[in-house]
Amino acid sequence: MTRKSDATTKRKPIALAALKRAAKYALKLARQTKTPCWVLEGDKLVDLTQIPDKKPTPKRAARRAKK
Repeated sequence: MTRKSDATTKRKPIALAALKRAAKYALKLARQTKTPCWVLEGDKLVDLTQIPDKKPTPKRAARRAKK
């Protein structure tokens, strides 16, 4: 019994990473095709395509800004 639970515990981070990649791709595709991407936040349905895209600053630009 413990072997089976150990195996599923090791797979959870891998599955979570795969879900995050799929969600990121789904949002990217929804923005490109101008279709809604609905998620449940708390008790409300929210269309993520209506929220502005948060793009991180590139590392080079951040280094140049510090100088």
